[in-house]
This record gives sequence, structure tokens and C-alpha cells, in this order.
Amino acid sequence: MDDFLAARSQMAMSLGFHIIFACIGMVMPFFMSISHFIYLKTGNLLYKGLTKAWSRGVAILFATGAVSGTMLSFELGLLWPTFMEHAGPIFGMPFSLEGTAFFIEAIALGFFLYGWDRFHPWFHWAAGLVVGISGVASGILVVAANAWMNSPAGFDYVNGQYLNIDPIAAMFNDAWFSQALHMTLAAFVATGFAVAGVHALMILKNKNVAFHNAAFRISALTACVAALLQPISGDISAKDVAERQPAKLAAMEAHFNTESRAPFLIGGIPDEENDTVHYGLKIPGLLSFLAHGDIDAPVTGLKDIPREDRPPVAITHYAFQLMIGLGMLLAALSVIYLYGLIHKKHWLSSRWLLRLFVIAIPMGYIALEAGWTVTEVGRQPWIIHGVMRTADAVTPMPGIVYSFYLFTAVFVSLSIIVSYLLYRQIKMVGKLYDPTDPEYKAKD
Repeated sequence: MDDFLAARSQMAMSLGFHIIFACIGMVMPFFMSISHFIYLKTGNLLYKGLTKAWSRGVAILFATGAVSGTMLSFELGLLWPTFMEHAGPIFGMPFSLEGTAFFIEAIALGFFLYGWDRFHPWFHWAAGLVVGISGVASGILVVAANAWMNSPAGFDYVNGQYLNIDPIAAMFNDAWFSQALHMTLAAFVATGFAVAGVHALMILKNKNVAFHNAAFRISALTACVAALLQPISGDISAKDVAERQPAKLAAMEAHFNTESRAPFLIGGIPDEENDTVHYGLKIPGLLSFLAHGDIDAPVTGLKDIPREDRPPVAITHYAFQLMIGLGMLLAALSVIYLYGLIHKKHWLSSRWLLRLFVIAIPMGYIALEAGWTVTEVGRQPWIIHGVMRTADAVTPMPGIVYSFYLFTAVFVSLSIIVSYLLYRQIKMVGKLYDPTDPEYKAKD
């Protein structure tokens, strides 16, 4: 493995781990706040117990996300110094604001964790809500920085110089809204289904059913609503990519020939050497319609893009297909759940529906990782689209492969520790917050 591949692999691995911690940190505080709100309105101690249980998970994942995020900030400077030298002054504002949001989140989380019976109940609840709002703000600001890499703005590039820098224009670039919307909904989908699936599993095991039913209802409803909104944000993102990054769209669809009434490809095995696709199902005109809102609109094919400027087609295409496929499965499960919620309430306690949610536990995060792969691999060979190539930004320092091995060991160890802590927390929930226990109130 050469140093360039090692540097890219290290960033991919680090981002792949961090994105999961970050998304859970964005969403779980809202679940915690919903449960806390229900407790304050009803006085039901079950929801107080649920709030405390979820807040412990939030604390664990906040600490983990802080560690992995700090490591990433160092990696940007160590692995991509040329990129940071030129890009730092341009897109540094969202990173600075993200740091502010992080500190607000940390302070609010401290208030919430240690504020039970010390603050006014509604101030205490508001502190928990601020944790969620700050977490989402952090996520949006980081995505805005990434969107700038896909849609560079806020500067003039003249003779290799970055002039007339405007950090506000850079932050609110053409891609920030579509990417932020899609990523935020993806976080709610992935985390919502994962949490709902875990509590569904506890219900199937007949462990503290009332407690886990309450948790399941909150997380499942949130996940299902987000999953049905996600295709709308996906359509917005696809149209944006079609306009600004035609090479990425062509790689996503393994679309080699520029043509009107371009077909949407389902499946297929790209053959990059011969510029064709084997197998796969083509739906005529659908790609033109999805990309441009017009079935007759032409869609640029990879044959019209120089080979040195093409993204890796196979990885981008397979990741896109995986994201779309899992997204549709989760949307279908959402329709079933919401239909049952409205018309067939006995479905909600049926074992077959709970099993479907258990099966869905990893699906959202797999789709999330696949979508991030599409975003990053589909932008190659550019680190700043159309301005700076990734190969020109990598550090000249030798021995990056050893850094890759070290960081991989750190992140794998971190994930094992976090998984153990969360597993232990889930096992403790029923013992700590059993509403049938006559000493439940005293334990609280």
C-alpha cells in the first residue's frame, strides 16, 4: 500500500467510524427530550427512567464522538497539509462555528446529566433539548464544509492563487442545503431504526416490556417519518448533483453514453474498460426525469468525461445501489408501521412486525455509510471539485501506512469498548427501571 492510498484509507476509516458516533449524538438527545417531555406532562415514572437510561447512552456516545472528531481534525492537517493550507481560510468558518456548537452541547449535557432535582423541571428539559439542537447544528456545519468541497464557492481561483475570499459564501455554497437535509434525515433514519430494533428485540425477549414498548414507540415513529421524507431529500440531492457534478451522477448510475431519455439502472455490473454495463434492469427515461425533471433531457455519460477525471465507477455505483435499496426497504417498513398505527393497532404488538424492526437494526447505518461513500468516492479525483486533485493535496511525509494501522487499531478498540458499554447499559435498563418493582420510585 503506497502512502497516497494509505492516507485515503485512513480518512475513509476514520470518517466511517465517526459518522456513526456523530449521527447517534445528533438524534438520541431528541429521543431523550421527547421522553422527558412526556414524563413532565404525565408524571409517569417509566418515562423518567427511560429519559435517564437514554441520557447515559448519550453521555457515552458524546465522549466517543468527541474523541473521534478530535482525531479527525488532526488527520486533516497531518494527511492533507496542502489542502488545509489553501482551503482552511476559505471554509474554516463552519468548522469554527461547529466548535462553538460542540461547547454549547457539552455545557448543556452537563446541566442535563447533573441537573435532576437541582434545576426547575422545564429548564432541565430545555437543557436536554439544547443538546439535541447543538448536535444537529454541529452536523449541519460539518456537512457544509464537506459540501464546499463538492461545490467550491466564496473565492476566485486565478493563476493558482485563492483570491477575494468570502467565508459566508463558502459556507452557504450551492450544495450545503441539499447535503445537510439529506444527511440530517439519514441520521434520524439510521439511529431511529437501530434504537427501535434494539428495544423490539428486548420486547421479543419479554424483558421489561412496558419500558421497551415506550422506547420503541418513540424511536419507531421518528424513524418512520424520517424514512418517508428521505426520498424527497434524495431527489433534491440528485438534481443538485446532476447540475454541478455530472461525472458523479454518471458514476452513480454507471451511465456511459450521453443521451436523452436516459434510463435509470437497477443493479448491473460496470465494465469500465469497455465503457458498458453487464446485466441490470434499465427503466427508460427515468434517470432524465429524476436528474432534470424532464424525461427528454440529456444526461451526460462517462464517455464524454476524460478518463483521468472520472470517479471510480464500480464502487460509486454499488454504494449508490445499496443506499437506494436499503432506503426503499426502510420506507416500506415505515409504511407498514404507520398503517398499523392508524388502522391496525394490533399489528404494533405482533411478533412479525417486531422481528422486521430487529432485522432493520443495521440497515440504516449501512445505507448511511454507502451514501457517504457515494459522496466522497464520487468526487474523486478531486479533493476540491474542479480545483485541486486529491493526489496533489496529500502529505509528502513517508510512512503513512503505519499511521493508518495505528489509527485503525485505535478506532476498532474504541468501537469495541463503546459496544460493550452500550450492551451493558441495555442489560442494566430493566434492572434499574422496572416499573413493577415496588422499590422503583426509591431506586429513581
